[in-house]
Amino acid sequence: MNRFSFLIAVFVTAIWAIAIAGLAIGNATPVSLQFLAWQSIEIPLGTLLAFAGAGGLVSGAIAIAAASK
Repeated sequence: MNRFSFLIAVFVTAIWAIAIAGLAIGNATPVSLQFLAWQSIEIPLGTLLAFAGAGGLVSGAIAIAAASK
């Protein structure tokens, strides 16, 4: 990965983290997810978005690492 693409990746991740922090401060209301018959516990929206974003970043990194082999 060259320097420019690394810089873009870091910039996008930083913007995502700032957006999550701003949303978490403004929306501390607990929410729960429901999918078919399953329902999650109530957690703050910012925490939920942070977990979803982190899961996406990790799965994306794993997919890129697996594709480059």
